[in-house]
Amino acid sequence: MSVLPNAGNNESPVTAPKMFGDPDLDRMAMEYVGNMQRYRENIIIPKGNGPVKIKTNEEKFIETVVESCGFKCTMACVMGYGLGAALGLFSASVNPNMADPFANEKKQTAREVFREMRSTTHSYAKNFALIGCVFSAVECTIESHRGVTDWKNGTYAGGITGGLIGLRAGVKAGIIGGLGFAAFSTAIDYYMHSR
Repeated sequence: MSVLPNAGNNESPVTAPKMFGDPDLDRMAMEYVGNMQRYRENIIIPKGNGPVKIKTNEEKFIETVVESCGFKCTMACVMGYGLGAALGLFSASVNPNMADPFANEKKQTAREVFREMRSTTHSYAKNFALIGCVFSAVECTIESHRGVTDWKNGTYAGGITGGLIGLRAGVKAGIIGGLGFAAFSTAIDYYMHSR
């Protein structure tokens, strides 16, 4: 018998083991498996072919922005405008609309030539920007809806984009444009993914 009051009640209540029969093994298992308070530095990622780097919140944000449909459409529009301007400049430079030097026609001045080059370049650039923006928007929408990234997205987007472009000339032209653009998109996707 103890002189101190409640001397026998100082023991903490022993809980029944949850995973193993042995309380020590159970405590260790709960520490490694059952502890839900994980800190980023305590995550163990098995190494594969190189060092593992966990992305920071800023890297995740930039990745989210770059993979968004709005960014893809904007970049396709800007890049299409640049490519169209380059092709338009080349097309305007080899354009045979120059006056015949031996005819009695009025010769074009340099200002008129540059004005014509500017309008041709701007026209090509606008068309390429529109095509790039529409294709990118349709492909991103299809990819988001399907939830799969594969060659079919580009084929469907090419068909829709080509059909929309061809519809300006009629239904038959829309069908032919859709089939041609879909085939071209499939060929480009196959080439880019097979390298």
